[in-house]
Amino acid sequence: MAVIVIGAGIAGVTCAGELATRGVDVVVLERARGVGGRLAVHRHGGRPADIGAAYFTVSDDEFDARVRHWRRDGLVREWTDTFAVFESGARVADSPGPMRWAAPGGLRSLVTESARDLTVRTGHEVREVRPGPDGRPRVDGEPCDAVVVAMPDPQAARLLDPHTAAGAAVADREWDPVLALTLGFARRDWPELPAAFVNDHPVLSSVADDGDRRGDGAPVLVAHSTGALARAYDAAPDGATATMTAAVRRLLGIGAEPEWTHQHRWRFAAPRGRREPAFHLDDDGIGLAGDGWGRSRVQTAWLSGLRLGRELAARLGS
Repeated sequence: MAVIVIGAGIAGVTCAGELATRGVDVVVLERARGVGGRLAVHRHGGRPADIGAAYFTVSDDEFDARVRHWRRDGLVREWTDTFAVFESGARVADSPGPMRWAAPGGLRSLVTESARDLTVRTGHEVREVRPGPDGRPRVDGEPCDAVVVAMPDPQAARLLDPHTAAGAAVADREWDPVLALTLGFARRDWPELPAAFVNDHPVLSSVADDGDRRGDGAPVLVAHSTGALARAYDAAPDGATATMTAAVRRLLGIGAEPEWTHQHRWRFAAPRGRREPAFHLDDDGIGLAGDGWGRSRVQTAWLSGLRLGRELAARLGS
């Protein structure tokens, strides 16, 4: 028997890694072709651009230790502690804040590195997770010692029985969507800024200079839409590309059209509200982890997976 982790994002892979470190047999199942989840990249000409999470911040000692390890391995770099701000289309005073960290190879590289020694089966779509009569949960009818569902609530809810504790924990929570548009230009033709919060705008919520973020100076921008725009184009996200492109060019005063664009829809980008628990684990052996458990951040997802992995290993060991 083994523990099955469903979802190979940062939470699922971190949970699986913690279980493996503590001697638990674990298998990760992922329906996509690769690991990463919402730490996703789009590659154009071999170069990655972050199209999911834009960066991460550090405020926890354990996560800080992991980040130092990633930094020693050349996987992450300090990016910026200051964002530009646009209000109603006009640039106003910059916004200082915590240090934002980025990854030269894209944030997905952190998940890839963390999953390196794990058993991960990609292209594997799970249909259901149910408690078993013998106290062991079933994944598509097959028993296991425990199962971790590491994905946004609406996706987890499709797998779970709503009458179980885990099913009830993810029921009816709203998540906001976003469209992530990557734009590649012939040259850099915009004001110097690492990234910008875009407030009170009908189309955009943020824009990041991916060349600045990655440290290679490539003329690539990544823009995130408002939730309203993402909902309006849910059925056909490519239909929003022209509107978003025009909005980015107008906001930053870019004269030229991009040479290429790529649109990605995130139906479940971030949860509304905040949960206090770091994870869910019931007596039926079904656990839940991810950035929906706490404040929606990369650090939150990592800690959620770590802490659930520890608790689950302790229970199985006893």
